[in-house]
Order: sequence, then C-alpha cells, then structure tokens
Amino acid sequence: MQPAPDALVYLVDDDAGVREALAWLLRSRHLLSEAFDSARAFEAHLPQALGADGLPRQPGCMLLDVRMPGESGLVLFERLVERQLLPVLPVIFLTGHADVPTAVDAVKRGAFDFCEKPFSDNLLVDRVEQALQSSAQALQSLRQRAKLRARLDELTQRERDVMQRVLDGLPNKLIADQLDISVRTVEVHRARVFDKMEVRSAVDLSRVLRDI
Repeated sequence: MQPAPDALVYLVDDDAGVREALAWLLRSRHLLSEAFDSARAFEAHLPQALGADGLPRQPGCMLLDVRMPGESGLVLFERLVERQLLPVLPVIFLTGHADVPTAVDAVKRGAFDFCEKPFSDNLLVDRVEQALQSSAQALQSLRQRAKLRARLDELTQRERDVMQRVLDGLPNKLIADQLDISVRTVEVHRARVFDKMEVRSAVDLSRVLRDI
C-alpha cells in the first residue's frame, strides 16, 4: 500500500549533503520531504505542522540524526515522546556505527527503527514508507476516537443512564422500572442514543465504546 499523497518526511540532520541526498532519494520514490538543519529548527516549525487537535495535519515520519551540534537527535526524540507524538510521527534514527547501541535503546523506547550509515537506499525508503503508513493508521484511529468521544459528550445524563443499562443487557421494562420512567420514554432515549452514537444495535454500541 502506497503512503498518502500528502505524506511528509521530515529530514533532521546538520549535514547539508546528507539532507540533499535524502531529499533526492525520497523524490525518486515520489515522497515529499522537508529538511531542517537542527533539532531546534524542527521544533520551531512543529506548531505549524500540528492542527487544532494537536495532531499532525498529514501523515508523516522523521529521519533523525543521532549526533548533531547543540540539541542532539536524542533530545528531540525525548521531547516528541513527552508530547506523545511518536505514534503519529514515527522516528527513524540515522546513526553511525558507534551510536548503534543508543539507537537500539531508542527503538525499545518507541522509535520506529534506525538505519546505520552508510545505509541501503532501498531498505531505508521501504522503512520510510512503512512508517508513513503507520502514521496514517495512527492518525485515523485517534481522530476516530475523538469523534466518538464528541458524540458521547452530546448525550444527556438520562440518555447515559439508559445507555448503560442497555449495555448491561437489561430489557426496556426493567430499565423503565429502575429509572422510574415509562417504557415509551426508555424507547425514545434508546433511539436517541443509537442515533447520536451512529449505531443500529446494542452490539454495535458496545463495539464502538470499546474503541474509545
């Protein structure tokens, strides 16, 4: 499966030659990229890359050099971890032989992968494409959960009371008795819950709420 047309690869490396070579390599596989010469330069750009929901506006991943003057790639990585951006912005470290143990440790803490210099062009781009696909899936999942939570917030307290008892498998008559309302009122609330949550049955409702 090909990455989304607007998927973007962030290149963060202090070596201009490396940035240019990576950009050319990615273009050869029809992938968009944006380059930064330092961790601070990327961090300054990050607010523009995020939407109002705090998530990236498009699927993306990062090719990040471990060693850079000033803030290292590891410092930037830790800040992305703190901001909980790794699932939607996977990081692939670019590392020299001496930094392999450090990169392996970063993978254990959530980095997508690392590629040792000199790296195989095809292998690197293959991993980039996989990271972009992972980013797209994570974004879709998080945005879907946000929509579900918004629907849930639209429910009135009475609708929530009915919904919980529907999920517990209670029949309308018993729900009506417990809430001291008529069966007809239960039916109305139940229908509104299903409508607001965009489901057709209690089974669908249970499945949807599991995803929140």
